[in-house]
Amino acid sequence: MAEENEDGQEKTEEPTQRRLEKAAEDGQILTSKEVMVFTTLAAGLAVFYGLVPFFSNGLNAWGSLLVIDSATNLDTLGLAKVRTAFWMVIVATIVIGAPMIVIILMTQAAVGGLNFSSKAMNFKPNRIDPISGLKRIFSMKGLVELGKSILKVVLLFGVGALIIYQQLPQLLALSAASLSHGVSRAAATFPYLVGGLLVALLIIAAIDYSWQRHTHIQKMRMTLKEVKDEAKQTQGSPEVRAKVRRMQMEKSQESARQRDALGNVSDATAIITNPTHFAVALKYTAGQAGAPQVLAMGRGQMAMQIIERGKEARVRTLQIPMLARALYFTSEIGGEIAEGLYNAVAVILAYVFRIDSGESMDMPELTLPPELRFDENGNLEQGVG
Repeated sequence: MAEENEDGQEKTEEPTQRRLEKAAEDGQILTSKEVMVFTTLAAGLAVFYGLVPFFSNGLNAWGSLLVIDSATNLDTLGLAKVRTAFWMVIVATIVIGAPMIVIILMTQAAVGGLNFSSKAMNFKPNRIDPISGLKRIFSMKGLVELGKSILKVVLLFGVGALIIYQQLPQLLALSAASLSHGVSRAAATFPYLVGGLLVALLIIAAIDYSWQRHTHIQKMRMTLKEVKDEAKQTQGSPEVRAKVRRMQMEKSQESARQRDALGNVSDATAIITNPTHFAVALKYTAGQAGAPQVLAMGRGQMAMQIIERGKEARVRTLQIPMLARALYFTSEIGGEIAEGLYNAVAVILAYVFRIDSGESMDMPELTLPPELRFDENGNLEQGVG
């Protein structure tokens, strides 16, 4: 059965990546106390048995530092020996504790990942609220924790009692055995007892992990409204996303038209440039009806390609920034130039025809209408209104 949020809506949707990241920031990650208990005890026993061969020599060395030979030799227990004994304790603690810490971190990394969140340590007043405390005790989670604790006690007690019962004849015989034989027999029984208890703890850890994972997934689930709200926050409203997609599609189509038009540059009469930011290839045949036609145009890298194609085809290229911008922002590929640019383009084309015929003359000065004077971003130049 799906959980419900405070508004009564069912949490039926899988958590998004943003939901999981926000939960981790708040310290809400998957963890299992019983898995930690099992791995800590198992690792502790492994470290203990691994270091047993060194314990005897270490304890003897440590004890020798505290030996007092006689009342006259109290001064041998000096500060240097106390300091040495203290450092031996520190080293032993590090040797035993370091592997334990590493194993605990590895366990949490395997269960739910490592996460350090300061928010999880913040003071929350409801933690000391008696009413909230009673609600937690009698909640489903509290009842599950109670049942888990009862199961742990019963299972551990039962396993321990069963192993002791199996070893009972040998243990009762220890009363008639020597001390050394009794110690060795007890030492032989100890691994069976510890192994049985570890198996019981492993079963409890597996049950707890399954439950914790189930509750964590249910807690992370989202309602359909929460998913939609998050999508609006991260990607914008559906209308905005549709507009962005439409603009991207139009830009892609425009880029495709510009690339396709590169093949027509060789037929151009002249190329007007900015000199490198914009390039517009124009075609006009003397005596034809209609205005000059835009064969190709582009900006940036596309403008450079138009200029290169023009050089290969020996098309006249003129650097007229103001006219290049006006043509680019008011024209379409395959269409005619804007009516407001007729006079300026006519002057330039006349200049091109006369230069191509062998005449020598200076570039004529151009004047564009105020509404056709653009900057490189397509905005009217300042001071123009």
